[in-house]
Amino acid sequence: MELEVRHLRALCAIADTGSVRKAALQLGMTQPSLTTQLHRIESCIGGLLFTRGRTGSRPTPLGHSVLARARPIIAEMSALVTAARDAALGIGGARLRIGSIGSRAVTGWLHRIHRRLPETDTTIHIDVSSGVLLQLLATNQLDVALVHETTGFPLPVPAGVERRVLIACEPRFVALSAGHPAAARPVVPLGELAGDDWITDPAADDEATALHRAFTAAGTAPRILHVRDTTTAAELVASGEAVRCCQPTAAPEAGTVVRPLLGDPLTAQLSLASRRGALPMRELDALFGDLMEAYAEAAERNETYRLWLREQGGGLLPLPTGR
Repeated sequence: MELEVRHLRALCAIADTGSVRKAALQLGMTQPSLTTQLHRIESCIGGLLFTRGRTGSRPTPLGHSVLARARPIIAEMSALVTAARDAALGIGGARLRIGSIGSRAVTGWLHRIHRRLPETDTTIHIDVSSGVLLQLLATNQLDVALVHETTGFPLPVPAGVERRVLIACEPRFVALSAGHPAAARPVVPLGELAGDDWITDPAADDEATALHRAFTAAGTAPRILHVRDTTTAAELVASGEAVRCCQPTAAPEAGTVVRPLLGDPLTAQLSLASRRGALPMRELDALFGDLMEAYAEAAERNETYRLWLREQGGGLLPLPTGR
């Protein structure tokens, strides 16, 4: 058996959904047929690519190695097909393809871009993985992207992709039930949450690894729950079953509160990434300005983050001007 692009797509679908069943639905296959295909792929490669358990399917070290090579191949094929279709249909005109992690700043960013470039066809791709966004940039499927890099865990940046730092050290806050004993604190020590289950998204870059490192430094170990569905995650937090890290601009869900962590043990760098030479410098500057204003606006709307910024002495963010 020789591996084909469809086989690589199947592996990525299993990794992204965390489940053979969900991947089969995504690919339009039956679960037994995808299971059989996976066994054949593993037989061809000569090793186990996923471990199967009650929490789903997770890549083995060999699986991670294969996926790291598979994703760029799939991205390149997608870019080739998109370019070919555009050429065949004679698609032209100004267009801007934006990528982003989930962020409260995205809506304001798009609003500013649409207002400044009303004739431009602007699209956006949201992904939990900054690594995926960087690969989409490298393969000409995106023009710019808002990405984050967990402090201490450098992102693999493809050749030709550049980043401009938006926020050098953004803190990670914690979302917990309004009834949690620590909810009454304005700032929560990490050690007080050592007995809680922590929700992480297995597709998020280094989220669980960073959490392990922070707890190790505090002399304990976290209990991790891998949850990809945001609705389920929000309900688990609201019910008091778990807590989870969140961006400081995040608004609390019903029945929850968002609090800073004492000493900011979890931080990340936010950047605007682009492919070298893909956009004129003037336009790149304007997009960066749009994004910075949108981020500052989102920070100003969030009382918890606004107070945290004030305690840092101010001056970390520009005031939103609404230009």
